[in-house]
Amino acid sequence: MDMNTIEAVVPTTDPAQWRDGDAWLAGGTVLFSYGSYAFGPRPVRRLLDLGAGGWTPVTVTDDGIDLAATCTIAELYRLPESPDAAGLSWPALDLVRPCCDSFVASFKVWNMSTVGGNLCTSLPAGPVISLCAGLDGVATVVGPGGTSRSVPVADFVTGDAKNCLAPGELLRSVHLPASALSSRVAFRRLSLSNLGRSGVLLIGRLDGGTALVLTVTAATKRPVQLRFDSLPDADHLAASLDDAIPDGLYHDDVHGLPAWRRDMTYRLAEEIRAELAAPGGTGAPGPVSGDFWPPRSAPASGSTALPKGA
Repeated sequence: MDMNTIEAVVPTTDPAQWRDGDAWLAGGTVLFSYGSYAFGPRPVRRLLDLGAGGWTPVTVTDDGIDLAATCTIAELYRLPESPDAAGLSWPALDLVRPCCDSFVASFKVWNMSTVGGNLCTSLPAGPVISLCAGLDGVATVVGPGGTSRSVPVADFVTGDAKNCLAPGELLRSVHLPASALSSRVAFRRLSLSNLGRSGVLLIGRLDGGTALVLTVTAATKRPVQLRFDSLPDADHLAASLDDAIPDGLYHDDVHGLPAWRRDMTYRLAEEIRAELAAPGGTGAPGPVSGDFWPPRSAPASGSTALPKGA
């Protein structure tokens, strides 16, 4: 933690108070680890602390779910079994916990890291980005002068650690529409190591029982979303991926080479297509590396641990 240039911490949610040298502070798990020079050669001078805003973390209505930017990952994880979600026929709630688990983070991080922080950090492997983009989430962005605009989460992230926020703008919340939450969904994730950062994360959604929405994240520098009026066959799906994702858009870092990310994107996309093509409840989900999802019972006494990637 190297934030020795900070001159003031200002409790505020008002973009009018932002000035050059400021940084918005939510949970701080990334900001504090990046340090004072996280945003360029000029140091951060003030932290504008959103914690005093008192925003309701999760609001559930008939229209969908609203997640405050300050909603923690721990609060998001509790959502599917919360009283607010009781009785709701929203199959897509099944995505919440595997996406949260994709952080592969300690409980300390979960209780501080926020929905807004994950989106605004805008890393390819950000699992809240995957969740919200896959469910057609819409971000509300407010700025100085009382301005407000809505941005689809699939468009909010524009590249590796890049997004559409202008200086002084603030992510206020994300709305997940009931129409997307009501859809059948499929989740796939791969990493190069057990409990490793996501190298590929795909979410499929079957709207109205026929229309496929496929969202590719982690493999690419920004979310890529493909929409089909009906379930495509395997060749059509592969050709659509060819058109939607040029080679230069695949991410390249220690968590996966672009060629591997590309191959696994095609593989997992076909698995999702096949799962959603099967009648509801009969398409068995495929294996997911990272050894956290789907949950497994502990090995029997005396047995060996599961092999890597099993």
